Amino acid sequence: MSSTGMALLQHVSARILARWLAERGKLDVQVTDGREAVAGRGVDLTYAWQGTRLKIKVKPDPYFGTDETKIGDRSLSFYREDASAYAFESISNSQTREPGWVSESTADELFYYRIVLAQPEDEIRALVKEPDPVFFSELWVDRDELVTMPMPATRAWFESHADNYQARPVVTGGVAAWNRLIPREDVHRSVPGLTVVGPIFRTLKA
Repeated sequence: MSSTGMALLQHVSARILARWLAERGKLDVQVTDGREAVAGRGVDLTYAWQGTRLKIKVKPDPYFGTDETKIGDRSLSFYREDASAYAFESISNSQTREPGWVSESTADELFYYRIVLAQPEDEIRALVKEPDPVFFSELWVDRDELVTMPMPATRAWFESHADNYQARPVVTGGVAAWNRLIPREDVHRSVPGLTVVGPIFRTLKA
């Protein structure tokens, strides 16, 4: 595993969420390959359900930290101050103007996963090469929260309201994109079917 930056956090988050789904009785949980999840935008997880496969888009967000010391530690790439906002990608490539994952993903559900890791990136990269018992026992998840949303309802609301919110440039894998930062409460009161699951990492079996 040679991923860095958000690609690494994407991998870690998908692995955590796949384990969480499996422990809750979901069958044949799969982390998709790069062809289905280009830059983590499309479909990141699937599982069998009532004769079909449900598709999940995973969006990790490290802006969930509350410990000032860790926030100020630049060696902790995935420990950022809690922004109390959702970051929804509106443009995935600023040069080609390709739409972001909110519009393009074919997923049935969005798993928006706030997660802060109190370890340097090199340690995390080493851990993802380890088997599950080591990965899940030694990964230091300081704080996490899962929110699930139906993707069609999320897309419909976002496409009607995106221009009302601040756009922020981001660079992932050398590609410049644009996110819209949306206050937490606006999403919670506007997207039907949204569920705040809460912390999940510490519920997983060792």
